[in-house]
Amino acid sequence: MKQDWKPGTMIYPLPAVLVSCGSTPEEYNIVTIAWTGTICTNPPMCYISVRPERYSYEILKRNMEFVINLTTKDMARATDWCGVRSGKNYNKFEEMHLTPGKSTVVNAPLIEESPLCIECRVKEIMSLGSHDMFIADVVNVRADDRNLNTETGKLELAEANPLVYVHGGYYELGEKIGKFGWSVEKKR
Repeated sequence: MKQDWKPGTMIYPLPAVLVSCGSTPEEYNIVTIAWTGTICTNPPMCYISVRPERYSYEILKRNMEFVINLTTKDMARATDWCGVRSGKNYNKFEEMHLTPGKSTVVNAPLIEESPLCIECRVKEIMSLGSHDMFIADVVNVRADDRNLNTETGKLELAEANPLVYVHGGYYELGEKIGKFGWSVEKKR
C-alpha cells in the first residue's frame, strides 16, 4: 500500500558533487551541490541549481563558469563540510586540504582530488523559486589517469567509489548488477 505525501524533491540517489568557482585564487570557492545533472548529450550540457543566498551564487553569476568535481567515499567529509560552511568565512580549499588545479578551458579551478572534473560555461540562468538553475555547456572534461583502463581506454569511474546523496545521507555505490542493454542482449 502507498501513502500520499506532499509534493517534494524525492528523486534519489543524486551525485554529491563539489562545484568549484572563481576566476582568481582570492575568489576561489567550493559549494556542495546535489541538484545537478545532464540536460543534453549533443551538445553536451548540464546544470546545477543554487540558492541565491549562497555565497557561491554571486561568484557563479559574475564569472559564468564553474567546474563540477565528482566526489568519492574518501572525499565524503570534505563534501559535507563544504556544504555546511560558507566561503564567506572559510577558505574551503585550505580547510579541507583540497588542491585547486588549473582547468584547461575555464578560469574556475578544478579539484585535483576529484576523479572527474567537468568544466562548464553558463549558457542561461533560470530563476525557479528556492533555487536558480545554471544551465551550462560542458566545454571540457578532465579524467584522472588512475581511473582509466589502459587496455580498453575506457573510464572506470565506478572504481573511484563515487559518493551519492540520498535524502539527507551520503552513500557509496553497491555492487554492479548489469550494464546498459543487458536485459535485451541475445544469449549465445
